[in-house]
Amino acid sequence: MTIRVMIADDQPLVRAGLAGLLRAAPGIDVVAEAANGVEAVASATATRPDVVLMDVRMPELDGISATRRILGQDPGWHPRIIILTTFDISEYVYTSLREGAAGFLLKDTPADRIIAAIHAVAAGDVLLSPRITRRLIESFARHHRTPASGRAGLDALTGRETEVLHLVGHGLSNTEIAQRLTLSAETVKTHVKRILGKLELNSRAQAVVAAYESGLVVPSSAE
Repeated sequence: MTIRVMIADDQPLVRAGLAGLLRAAPGIDVVAEAANGVEAVASATATRPDVVLMDVRMPELDGISATRRILGQDPGWHPRIIILTTFDISEYVYTSLREGAAGFLLKDTPADRIIAAIHAVAAGDVLLSPRITRRLIESFARHHRTPASGRAGLDALTGRETEVLHLVGHGLSNTEIAQRLTLSAETVKTHVKRILGKLELNSRAQAVVAAYESGLVVPSSAE
């Protein structure tokens, strides 16, 4: 199956380089390019790509706002958005994951890893491992306290689903959660899917953010 990709970056050379790289890769079709966030939203709406490479800093509308608008358009369409950034751990990355991005890549990531990342997120994987995601979110949460939103949003979850979300927030994989709760990996996968649906989340990374922001999980320094 061909993966349909859109590239959004305000730097023409970066955009052209990524487009050339991806057009030469088998199984990938570049269906649109955008030079700012407004164009990104319009182009994504028109072409409905499977994967979007989204720069953070763009004129007219930043990449995080564009991500929010794209993911909020159609409940039946779930493009996987990879944030492109020059920062390893930053507010930009944290916020993009919070908005439902599938992960992030540094702009100097080698070509083969960019291609592998596109295939990974297109297959439904989160680009960051659960533990790396947790460390990133925990680092930001520890130094940038936000008002606690409470656990009201978790009321829709069953007791077991709350347990699973707690362990997801601590960075455990489905296999590790299954071992911890004496469940099958497939059952855990089903629980995670239901959690995402009930909380209206787009990705596992977003679930980790929700676990912290609800107070279900707190930064380790505060535990």
